[in-house]
Amino acid sequence: MHEYDLEEIKREIVESRSLTIKTNNLVNALAADLKSIAKRQQGYERKIFVHSVTAYLVVVAVIMILSKLALDAQVEAVREEGRAAREELVQMEKSLAAVEKREEARLLASRKAAELYQLVTENKRPELLERLPELAKLDLSPTERAVFEQAAQRSRMELSLIAYQAGLDHARAQRWHEAMLSFRESLELHRDAPHAPQATYELARAQRQLGRQKEAIPLLMSLTEASADKEVLDEATFLLAECQLDIEAWNDAKATLRNFIRRFPRSPLLNEARSKLSEVNLRH
Repeated sequence: MHEYDLEEIKREIVESRSLTIKTNNLVNALAADLKSIAKRQQGYERKIFVHSVTAYLVVVAVIMILSKLALDAQVEAVREEGRAAREELVQMEKSLAAVEKREEARLLASRKAAELYQLVTENKRPELLERLPELAKLDLSPTERAVFEQAAQRSRMELSLIAYQAGLDHARAQRWHEAMLSFRESLELHRDAPHAPQATYELARAQRQLGRQKEAIPLLMSLTEASADKEVLDEATFLLAECQLDIEAWNDAKATLRNFIRRFPRSPLLNEARSKLSEVNLRH
């Protein structure tokens, strides 16, 4: 073999080794690049995983929050419905209690009204007047109340008249204390009765007989000033003068006698009034 061929073969061997080394270096560089790419890929995957987990957790948290809000809203709505139902139940119970109370009051009123009407039909006047304050507490219709009030008014009138007549009987028998009590009872029962002015006069007369002129004078003064009974005016005025004379109120007695003479020129007591006035004028 020629020396040239050997050199050629050596050169080819060197070149082959160089090429092998370069190839090996390239392979190593490529392997390093692959490792770097693999690491970056792993980093990306980790980031993607973390992001995915975070997004998942956020989504789950949002869903849970929204679910809780929705559940709370439903619970509050149910509670509100429960409160409304309880309030409605309370109102219904109150309404029922009010109806029961009205019904009980009406039953009581009916029973009391029947008892009072029994007193009216039996003409038990004192018992009717004694129980009359119960009317204000009873649940009666306007008609029922008017019936009982009229019955009470009639009973007052009748009892007042009975007491007045009893007082006249006592006065005729000169039982003046009993007469005073009867006339006072008559006026207490019915101060606006037709016989009230005469009962007031008779009460004052009984008080004078008992030495109570100071009690009789106010009665007689009110009677002479505001009485609608013309028949009792002159007698009441004359009795007022007598009471004033009894307590030695001379000036008041003179004024009353002058007033009597001026107002009642046709009274059968006119001469006696003039006589008393003359006597008072002479002595006082």
